[in-house]
Amino acid sequence: MLDPRPNRPLGATKLHYWRVQRMARANGTDLVGAAAHGALSQEDWAAMVHRCRACKWTDGCRRWLSHPVTGLRDTPEGCANRRHFAALQDDMKD
Repeated sequence: MLDPRPNRPLGATKLHYWRVQRMARANGTDLVGAAAHGALSQEDWAAMVHRCRACKWTDGCRRWLSHPVTGLRDTPEGCANRRHFAALQDDMKD
């Protein structure tokens, strides 16, 4: 299904770098551990930040992250990196 929302300019790199970090913390993805174990390359990490910058769900993400919960949460459906977080979590289980 095509996304009917119009394209948006890319967001600021630094903002989305930290947004990916915050989303990883919220969903329990150990980005440092994934990098140390070879599951997350520098190129993969840069691609995650770029996907975040291009994501059409940025307003929803900002709201979601602004309501922290003490426990881990599932990555929201609208997150452009949802499947990438899930893949990293699966890789780290092995």
